Amino acid sequence: MPSSLIRRGIWAIGAAVIVIALVVAALPLIASTRIVRDRIAWEMSAWSGFRVAIDGSPRIEVWPKFRAILTDVTLSKWTDGDAPPVVEAERVEVDLSAMAALQGDVVFSTARLVRPTIRVQRTTDGLFLPTAPTGGRIARSIDTARGVVNADPAKPDLAKLPADAFGTVEFRDGRMVASVNGKDVEILSSLNGKATWAAMNSDATLSATGIWRGESVTVDATSAKPLVLFAGGMAPLTLSFKAAPATFSFDGTASMSNNGYFDGQVKFAAPSLRRVLEWSQAGIAPSAAIGSVSISSKVTASAGRVKFENTALALDNNPGMGALDVSLGDAQPVISGTLAFDTLDLRSFLSAFTPLGPASGSGPEVDTSFADRINLDLRLSAAHATAGPIQLADVAATAQVKDGLSVFDISDASAFGGNLQTSLRFDRKPEGTQVEIRLLASDVDGGAFGTAAGMTRLVPVGTGTVSVILKGPGRTWDSIFENADGSVSATFGPGALSKFNLPAFLKHTEQGGFFALDDVSDGTLPIDGAEVKATISRGVARLDKAEANSAKYKIWLSGIASYAGRGLALSGGVIQPDQAAAQKAGQQGPNQSSFFVGGTWSTPFISPISRGVSGE
Repeated sequence: MPSSLIRRGIWAIGAAVIVIALVVAALPLIASTRIVRDRIAWEMSAWSGFRVAIDGSPRIEVWPKFRAILTDVTLSKWTDGDAPPVVEAERVEVDLSAMAALQGDVVFSTARLVRPTIRVQRTTDGLFLPTAPTGGRIARSIDTARGVVNADPAKPDLAKLPADAFGTVEFRDGRMVASVNGKDVEILSSLNGKATWAAMNSDATLSATGIWRGESVTVDATSAKPLVLFAGGMAPLTLSFKAAPATFSFDGTASMSNNGYFDGQVKFAAPSLRRVLEWSQAGIAPSAAIGSVSISSKVTASAGRVKFENTALALDNNPGMGALDVSLGDAQPVISGTLAFDTLDLRSFLSAFTPLGPASGSGPEVDTSFADRINLDLRLSAAHATAGPIQLADVAATAQVKDGLSVFDISDASAFGGNLQTSLRFDRKPEGTQVEIRLLASDVDGGAFGTAAGMTRLVPVGTGTVSVILKGPGRTWDSIFENADGSVSATFGPGALSKFNLPAFLKHTEQGGFFALDDVSDGTLPIDGAEVKATISRGVARLDKAEANSAKYKIWLSGIASYAGRGLALSGGVIQPDQAAAQKAGQQGPNQSSFFVGGTWSTPFISPISRGVSGE
């Protein structure tokens, strides 16, 4: 190769390097003179639709990126100059195109907002959203897309959508505020994230983190047709929300039109529903002992109505399936549907709509405020269910909440070897909450039923029927039983009185002196039947009739028993059948043994009054 050609090549390369170096060196000077802050502000205004003001002088950096650093940037509404800015940022970093800058243009692909403050407004549906711009390229692109969607809502012509470039917007250490009584109240803090939208007709993603009401939250959203979505058309949407109190996700299609529409798969999970209610400030029993909940369902939502199909629900790890229908009316939302469980903890379910919370010194408090905020009508079934220590099977139940009234009914269930029906009713009235409890246990094992009710002494072991009706005011469960009025009745057929040695009992009464019923619990007394009738007034049961008949003896009791305090003040007797007629006639035969029963249900004591029956 001739040496002259080599020399010319070297000179050309050197000249190119010098030109490039001069261009790079001149960029800050060019930028400082041609890409002035007004030009940048104008370009940002043209995109956003807000009036952009930059108080500080732009600083231009060439390495490692060609960018402008702006300070004290505000975005405000054009129509209201007195209103506070929609967005304020201490600093905005804009990545610029060097070639466009040399031509006097502003073209940027990425904008970073450092410590921005975003002002939002509360909408009628309770959401906090920033003020929408009245113009700008984004708004015009949405208007164009809206025309395309309206021309063919079922299948809009995507080729007619605007293809303007957008880019990426990042935000660091930001916050959201809303005006309350003329003062800015922080809604969201430590806001960090990024929105990526290469072009108006391309897909878009949003990823953000922040702190809301003391909890770290993460939001991710993706749409393949975001412009169609913003224009009110149907478009794919994937959304997820993650926080310690709850997680939520949606994957399907959606429309952001006035009516709105969603169709897809929804998942929701919370380790404690009580904590979610408290965190969301829903105003519903923040101290309620509600456990974990998870929902996975096919959801269809439109025009104030949400339908959940093929719903898989787990309440405190009790799985169930069913369908729900939610109507969002002008007053309270209405929830109706059917749910079927394999196993169900009735206490956990009841706490979801008749919440229980602590009340200092007075036992768990009944909070029925939930009934003023929602209408509920659910049909339930469970193959197996528990209510504390009580085991039930083949349960059919309903739960209804409306206008201050909460009702839970078990219309049919198998329990204690028989059939159980019960109703729990809370009626919230101005003078206080009125409670009604009804129970009918048919053909049940009296021993098992008595053990579940906390009565293990002198309860017939045999088949019988028990009816309980209680009514009264009460803010706590303790006060309900302390103030209740009602009745209790029970009849039992042939069986036995367990843990009762009648001969030993009669021997102790003959000897005189106090003795514990435990001292004569080493036997069983066969009986032909038993009957109990009691009237309850302010939590105290007065025995109108309590009799047990065996082949040789009749045992009777009368007096009072306190359910709340479990205290006993009873008198009773043991007579032989041939003395029954004399007793009815007002005479006491010589073979009757009378006694007094005191103490408590769990530790009763006997004090003989008279003696005369001999045990055999």
